[in-house]
Amino acid sequence: MHPNEMLRAVSRTFALSIERLPLILRDAVTMAYLLLRVSDCLEDNDLLAAARKAELLRFWARVLADTMPVASLTSAIAHLDESDPEVYVAQHAGQLLERLRLLPPAVQEIIISHVNQTSLGMARWQEHGPEVHNEEELDDYMHQVAGRVGYLLTNLFAWYSPVIMERKARLLPLSRHFGLALQTVNIIRGLRKDYDRGWVYVPRTFYEPLGLTRDSLLAQENAAKISQVIDQLANKAETHLQYGLSYITSFPRRQHGIRLACMWPLLFAVKTLAVSRNNIKVVLTEAKITRAEVMTIVRNTTLFGWSNDWLVNYYHRLHTIRPASLISSPAVSIVTD
Repeated sequence: MHPNEMLRAVSRTFALSIERLPLILRDAVTMAYLLLRVSDCLEDNDLLAAARKAELLRFWARVLADTMPVASLTSAIAHLDESDPEVYVAQHAGQLLERLRLLPPAVQEIIISHVNQTSLGMARWQEHGPEVHNEEELDDYMHQVAGRVGYLLTNLFAWYSPVIMERKARLLPLSRHFGLALQTVNIIRGLRKDYDRGWVYVPRTFYEPLGLTRDSLLAQENAAKISQVIDQLANKAETHLQYGLSYITSFPRRQHGIRLACMWPLLFAVKTLAVSRNNIKVVLTEAKITRAEVMTIVRNTTLFGWSNDWLVNYYHRLHTIRPASLISSPAVSIVTD
């Protein structure tokens, strides 16, 4: 399977964004994304114990550092179900590394460095265990899995554009917030799914003062208290999202493809957050935005997203909260990949 086909198999949403990038960046970000999905597979697969996940993530880091053959990793996960697109990508890590070597050396170095660091951070969190004690720990986890991705993208964009290179010092801290924004919304939207697989990313300091425990956190009879917990997470997400908006508006207007590639996941996250507040679906299943809303965001930003003033106004329009009772049309997950 060609990397572009792998990309669409594991994430139609991010494929949509990546495919708007200039060609060389499209190839680079595709490879970076797929290599990160190898890490995600090792972190998330239900058939692997936590200790084994940590071990395999460190194997992967060594493969990336060229101190271990990739076959040592792929043979260790050959038993996993390749019908899962993420598993298929991980089992073909050797093919991905071959494609990576076709990219310019500076691009290879950026990608390998950040995927390596992310994988080691994931390994440490597998050893840490499925509970977050406070907001500082939550930020550390999100930095490993998403903040570093913001750095990766910014370094690739700066390699591509001299103007972005000049702005890199300002962009890097904003890019971390960009990653944390998407991940915080991911945590809200995936509360039930993560809880059912044994992970609670909500800091204990958010729910214990309300009289909730890890076991009672998502009990439907505690809906009012859960709503307060979600509000705390949503407020945190909004802070990161505002910085993420500043990240995008800091790019040159003529780099419309780069802006759109960052704009879409951010605005999908804004709208997902808007439908998550006061929505019991967050506890029972997950809150989603509709396909029509996705396409409306894509169309509007393609036409008008070159304007920072328009973008800021549109961001705030999407931020408007809808009553949960209005959420009934067929929907798709947005900020998961």
